[in-house]
Amino acid sequence: MKRLLLILALMLATAPAIAQNKPLPTDSIYHLDVQFTDQAGHTQPLAARRGRPQLVTMLYTSCQMVCPLIIDSLRQTWKTLDAGDRSRIDLLAVSFDPERDTVAALRAYAAKRQLVAPPWTLARTKAGDVRQLSGVLGLQYRQLPDGEFNHSSELILLDAEGRIVARTTRMGRADPGMVAAIRQTLAGKQR
Repeated sequence: MKRLLLILALMLATAPAIAQNKPLPTDSIYHLDVQFTDQAGHTQPLAARRGRPQLVTMLYTSCQMVCPLIIDSLRQTWKTLDAGDRSRIDLLAVSFDPERDTVAALRAYAAKRQLVAPPWTLARTKAGDVRQLSGVLGLQYRQLPDGEFNHSSELILLDAEGRIVARTTRMGRADPGMVAAIRQTLAGKQR
């Protein structure tokens, strides 16, 4: 019996590593070769997020208009889930503005907005990678002459393999359709 339990424990411990060795689905955003640096200064490839569903958005921390609303919508969506589901999904917000959104700026924004890691990750990447990521996610943005950004405001759900499962433009409150999609994804059911 002990031997069987040991074998089972080893199988469960190695399951994530085995899953990581599987080829990515062709529609996974994790094919994109992008490196992120988070609010703690840790750098990792986007593909390192593989294995857990992600609720993703893009913003910039000096924004005074819609970006705080995006964060509030992300928080409200996450809080709508029960504790078990909240523990199984990560929240990722990537900056459109890597020039001003330094690690220190991301850390200060996270502290001000009480965005504790985990589940929250605020990240920055190189300007060219911002453009690639926004394109893959289907988000549009442009920098204005005054340094502000005009951009899409969306929450995007990725499954554990990095496929886009759902998206919402509803800001200011949790979108019931997005919450249902998250629950279905966490239950292993794709829409």
